Amino acid sequence: MPQPNDLSRSLTTLEQDSTLIVVIEMSLSSWLVAGIVPGIERHPAKKLEPDEAALLQLLQRWSHEASKAGHAITRTTVAFEAGRDGFWLARWLLARGIEAHVIHPTSVAVSREHRRAKTDRLDTELLKRAFLGWLRGERDHCSMAAIPTLAEEDARRPNRERESLVGERSRIVNRMKGTLARLGVRGFKPTLRKAPEQLERLRTPEGTSLPPNTLGELRRNMARLRFVIEQIEEIEATRLVRLQQQPEESAHAMVRLLARVVGVGIETADMLVQEVLSRNLRDRRAVARYAGLTGSPDESGIRRREKGLARAGNARVRRGMIQLAWRFVIFQKGSALAQWFRARTADARPGTRKTMIVALARKLLLALWRMVTVGQMPEGVALRAPT
Repeated sequence: MPQPNDLSRSLTTLEQDSTLIVVIEMSLSSWLVAGIVPGIERHPAKKLEPDEAALLQLLQRWSHEASKAGHAITRTTVAFEAGRDGFWLARWLLARGIEAHVIHPTSVAVSREHRRAKTDRLDTELLKRAFLGWLRGERDHCSMAAIPTLAEEDARRPNRERESLVGERSRIVNRMKGTLARLGVRGFKPTLRKAPEQLERLRTPEGTSLPPNTLGELRRNMARLRFVIEQIEEIEATRLVRLQQQPEESAHAMVRLLARVVGVGIETADMLVQEVLSRNLRDRRAVARYAGLTGSPDESGIRRREKGLARAGNARVRRGMIQLAWRFVIFQKGSALAQWFRARTADARPGTRKTMIVALARKLLLALWRMVTVGQMPEGVALRAPT
């Protein structure tokens, strides 16, 4: 039985004689809009400037042409691939009564020729075939991405910005350590509070002070580092204030519940809630697949092998869950999941722990998903006192 949130096929019966089907190949400088207009044998295509008002006028013009051909349009469907422009156009069209869909780019089958022709016009033809099969309710033509609201998109920004800032912090620190290593200076920690004061006292192995240009570069890097650290602290403080001011809000309640699990911090809990647990995923398989924690078997004839993680899902969730799985083994030794992991890695064969930690991450994600959706607590998991 199809699920109401199954995005692998359309659940609405397609009446092609009264449905205007439109696909858009979007780029930075132009949009190529192609359609299937009932009553018109040719498939029109029009290149537009990136302008939503011009797109709406084009859809109205094609609807009028279909009406003159004796086919009154009762349903207008528009689809385009997910990309740089995000979901704003889909929300804009939905607000004006037009059915909009966002296609997962990797779900559209393409030619496997070594050097296949690729143009915007050929891409629209490919999208039309895939979208038409999806509208007919047939599987494996393409799959759609869930269109988030503006508030849902905005809620993900703090965690993603913090991730970017943490990466920038690491790059600055590594750059400073590399600069000092070229002079033979080791053991200096740029992240310490008194690190700027210690720069003047640093000496090379020859006993000389740091050269003036190098010293100026390090000072500027330290100024950048302080600024980045202040921004990270600002994001974390703002999130804590938001959780305290609206503790009963749906996403905040899930964050507070996950943060009670020993080994799960506010940062990990917020990432999991905003990226995966607040999504309307239909079952446990969809949860694991979205996180990219499923396998990729390679079977042909007598060959049977596993190529590892599919890595087709959310990379942030996958990285976070593998890190959390290692922490879980340390901080939740009495839990059923940790005991399951230790029982299967007792032989310590090469690669066993690496393989099983992925399985543990998948099991742990499903346990957390059940905890926030149906209130089923994982067996043996220790919780912090409620705050």
